[in-house]
Amino acid sequence: MAWIQTVLITGGTGGLGSAMAVTLVRAGYRVAVNFHNDRAGAERLTEAMGASAIALQADVGVYEEVNSMAEALRRRWGRLDALINCAAITRDALLVRHSPAKWDEVIRVNLTGAFNAIRAFAPLMAEGGGGHIINISSYSGLKGKRGQAAYSASKAALIGLTIGAAAELGAHNIRVNAVLPGYMPTRMGAAAAAAMREAEKESLIGRLSDPGEAASFIAGLLEMKCVTGQVFSVESRI
Repeated sequence: MAWIQTVLITGGTGGLGSAMAVTLVRAGYRVAVNFHNDRAGAERLTEAMGASAIALQADVGVYEEVNSMAEALRRRWGRLDALINCAAITRDALLVRHSPAKWDEVIRVNLTGAFNAIRAFAPLMAEGGGGHIINISSYSGLKGKRGQAAYSASKAALIGLTIGAAAELGAHNIRVNAVLPGYMPTRMGAAAAAAMREAEKESLIGRLSDPGEAASFIAGLLEMKCVTGQVFSVESRI
């Protein structure tokens, strides 16, 4: 009997996270939406998607909470076929003015959060015969950006984590890839209006990225069985 593909999205109530959740439910997946503080947003999102979606709370930067989330998913659905590490924050400031506490916070969520999720969920994937992990990186992780040293560093390191994890987990039929979805007019993107205008100006077609288009690309990538250790830019900048 064929099973229903199950995916967990960290940071699932954000603009891209929620677009991916809706896209994947429509594609026939069961979706677990991870949230930290936005319980109301997670409940609205999962209720709108019906029985194919659940909300799971955890601070991805705390391994014990992520591991508890993995156990809750194991009890609920018994398997995980895909993990999308989308949880991210930004605390923009010039490097020499950036407080160590805010630097640590960005690295803890954006990078350590992905490490925690891979460490907690990879065994469940392996038990089910394999799966696919997609880490959401950023254009800033390749090019860097003034005022975003911590965010850029975390997203660059996420690419290294992707390649290293792909090399280690391939023996368990777990693919690991990274996607750079481009600058989007989502909650995080809209909070930096000047950066959003700059990204639109840098675009070769004068447009920001669309969360729905990025979600569709990710849904297609999840179906790829022979692609791992790769970095995909869904961008309109070079």
